[in-house]
Amino acid sequence: MAKTILASTLALGMLVNVATAKEVSFKGKTIEWIVPYKAGGGTDKWSRFYAPLISKNLPGQPTVVIKNMPGGGSTKGANFFAKRASKDGLTIFASSASTQIPFLLGDKRVRYDYKNWKAVISSPTGGVVYVSSKLGVNSIDDLDKLSSQELKFGSQGATSMDLIALLAFDLLDIKTQPVFGMKGKKSTRLAFLRGETNIDFQTTSSYIKNVLPAQKDGRAVPLFAWGTLDDNGDFQRDPTFPNLPHFGEVYEKVHGKKPSGDAFNAWKTFFTASFPSQKMIMLPKDVSNDVVETYQNAMKKIVSDPEFKAMSEQQLGIYPQTVGEKADKLKSTATNVNDEDRKWIQNWLTTNYNVRF
Repeated sequence: MAKTILASTLALGMLVNVATAKEVSFKGKTIEWIVPYKAGGGTDKWSRFYAPLISKNLPGQPTVVIKNMPGGGSTKGANFFAKRASKDGLTIFASSASTQIPFLLGDKRVRYDYKNWKAVISSPTGGVVYVSSKLGVNSIDDLDKLSSQELKFGSQGATSMDLIALLAFDLLDIKTQPVFGMKGKKSTRLAFLRGETNIDFQTTSSYIKNVLPAQKDGRAVPLFAWGTLDDNGDFQRDPTFPNLPHFGEVYEKVHGKKPSGDAFNAWKTFFTASFPSQKMIMLPKDVSNDVVETYQNAMKKIVSDPEFKAMSEQQLGIYPQTVGEKADKLKSTATNVNDEDRKWIQNWLTTNYNVRF
């Protein structure tokens, strides 16, 4: 009798769980996707890759409209989302490293808190540093030739994703003159292609689509990729660019030893917070569990589609896409840094770029 009661109780519990997980239909609805950058950059291209897939796989096949909202190093769009996003799943946000870094640094422009948001997909990416062929450099083996040349680097700002590049250049003794005020990575890329700057980096999706043609026609020369981290936190070559050395290899080439020290440790902490979970789709504060689960299920359908792997590798590079609760856990990792590294970076930014916190 007791076993019968227990079995009935368990069955009832399962029915309750099923009943509480309601699929939300978006039939006839329009979803506004806030992208806090100009059109044409890496995050914009990533969003436009996913937009039709989200439309196809969400129940009711809603229209997904990208709304580009650049400004404030991406904080304008993030602040708008935090304040104005609807709680019915009709507003989503494209987070990127340039949104995460100001949050991690305590930038005074930040009016958003990642703890309030729910990530439904986390996309790692890489990046490639490249220079103008006019500098007479053919590969990383010619790195010493850059020491005598005037290098100009277009930047969105020292507290944006460009922090990773600016500190990396410092660690590698690559002297650059940053040209601040760029509205996004598209702007930095176009400045490079116009000859206004001569060193740049782009994330993988933008590099594949927009810089690779310039590399093939001899205008751009790739130096190195940032690389990826293995399960032990050690650098590995980027699988999308296996012929390019990673940052750790270049550091060792320049200094004759493996990377170490406070500056490198701080750089690696912010790199880890920026690239392994570089782009994420966020749902806003107070959105219902039904909406969250509906989005999670849609993202799982997308990445499990047999055709998705080939499409994503061609457009985004060879990186695993993380969905569901695992994506939200990666969000937590990407939006937390230890106080020691945060303070080191803040002091470095204040000393070198007069950034006040």
